[in-house]
Amino acid sequence: MADAIQKNKLFTQWPQERILVAPSLLAARYDRLAEEVAAVEKAGAEVLHLDIMDGHFVPNLSFGADLVKALRPASEMLFDVHLMITDPIKYAPRFRAAGADHITFHVEVLEDSAKVIDAIHALGCTAGISLRPATPVEAVLPYLDKVEMVLVMTVEPGFGGQSFHGEQLPKIQKLRAAIDAIGKPIRLEVDGGIAKESAALVRQSGADVLVAGSSVFRAKDGDYKNAIDVLR
Repeated sequence: MADAIQKNKLFTQWPQERILVAPSLLAARYDRLAEEVAAVEKAGAEVLHLDIMDGHFVPNLSFGADLVKALRPASEMLFDVHLMITDPIKYAPRFRAAGADHITFHVEVLEDSAKVIDAIHALGCTAGISLRPATPVEAVLPYLDKVEMVLVMTVEPGFGGQSFHGEQLPKIQKLRAAIDAIGKPIRLEVDGGIAKESAALVRQSGADVLVAGSSVFRAKDGDYKNAIDVLR
């Protein structure tokens, strides 16, 4: 398992202190996705965030493994697949085969989280665990030493373009302290309403991977580089 992961793109290829920006494909222009992906990569994004929705765990549908597979040859970015679905073990292999480097699932799904993490690792991907705004930090603490990332949603998952909820900042701070106490290079990702002002707040709270949709893909004058630099 370890050898398989080492052959993959890894968050550890960058220094832990580096703030990574992960544009969310949900906000890209769907009539030119390959060009959009290439543009944000050229602008300096290290990670592409791919939100997978099943219409069950969240009240919306997005895209599937075939789209991830189609985009994989267009980019060298790390593909960060966020499974907002009720059955991550069933579908994770399809996304790994499509080109996922990292797979995040939600702690709120009914499956045993440790089992899901093991299944993701067995595929050769790094694993992340995510929590919705109403889910307490304590829900993910038992799994911190097993994952490579924790994702904090500052908005309810399922729709892009939502406003940042500042009441999630203490949760980010608490997770940062817990991660630091473990002493492992676990990334702390934040998603939901990330723009100039909110990016500064979550960075100060300890986040080191920023998922941004509208603030990048709908940047003024199409200046993706400036949008990414501002977030970082």
